[in-house]
Order: sequence, then structure tokens, then C-alpha cells
Amino acid sequence: MVTFVPPEAPGDERGALLAFVEAQRGAVRRSVLGLTEEQAASRPGVSGLSLSGLLKHVAEMELNWLRMAQRQPNDKERDERTWADGFRLTGGETVPDVLEEWSKTAAETEAFIRSGIDGMDDTFPLPEAPWFPPGTRCSMRWMLIHLVEEIGRHAGHADILRETLDGRSALELVAEEAGYAGRN
Repeated sequence: MVTFVPPEAPGDERGALLAFVEAQRGAVRRSVLGLTEEQAASRPGVSGLSLSGLLKHVAEMELNWLRMAQRQPNDKERDERTWADGFRLTGGETVPDVLEEWSKTAAETEAFIRSGIDGMDDTFPLPEAPWFPPGTRCSMRWMLIHLVEEIGRHAGHADILRETLDGRSALELVAEEAGYAGRN
């Protein structure tokens, strides 16, 4: 583990899970630290993934799960026609724009989990999709664990892309963000 996730207060399951989600968010956010828009949008591998595209995808993915849990419509929901736009910045979007939107989503996720639900066993229905069994519901706990899994998977992608771009590792980026870069 590159960063330390502080232990939760005794009995604070919500806080523990939110802390692990935030640790994974931080890994993705740090992947663009110090890059230009052009560097963040570059696609150094054959997959076509870019750091800014991953950033946007993860931010929109979290918003999508939050809206499902809240049982509210998602104005940024993707369909087959717009799916690829979820992996690249479009229409003048910038990395700071995406980071700001994601920050708002993260704050909304935390507020919802901390006070918008009765408990972690509260459930919501999953949409019809080939990868979800019909009629499936999931708990808030499951959703947060899934966010750790999904954001963590993409944080790994981001680590590889960043190292491919300029050789900077996640450990170096953690140190830089904490103000330790260049210290002896």
C-alpha cells in the first residue's frame, strides 16, 4: 500500500469504508499531478487509455453508483452512443474541471453515506444489464466495497500510464503531494 489509511473509530464501518474509497481516489488524482493537459490526454499504450480519460471515467462511475443508491436520475449517464466520451475530455473540459466535479461527487457520496441512509444494510436495485442478475439489489456496504475495487483497478492503470509517460511512480507522487519531493 502506497498510502496509509487511518484506522476507523471503533464501530465506524461507514468511516472505514469511506476512508478506503478516498485512498483509491487519491491514487487516481495523483496520477495527473504536475502534468500538462496534453500529457494527461496522451495515450502511451495501444489501449487508447489516457490519464485524463481514466480520471473522467472514475469520476463519472462514482456519480453513477451514487445516483443509483440515491435512486435519482444521473444527468451524466452514458449509453452506447456516448460511452467513448466517458474516457476522454470533450467540449473544452480540463483536468481541473474533472477534479472539481469529482470532488463534489466525493463530498456528496460521503454526506449520503454518513447521514442520508439508515444503515449500511440499506439496499437499492441494480439496473437491468447483462452483468447483473435480474432483480438484484445491493447494500450500501457492497457499493462502497465495489467503489474501492473499481477505483483501485483504475488506479493501477493510472500508475502504469504515469510511469510510461515520465517514469514517476506512485510512491514518488505521494511524496511530492505530501511535500517530501526533493528532500534528502
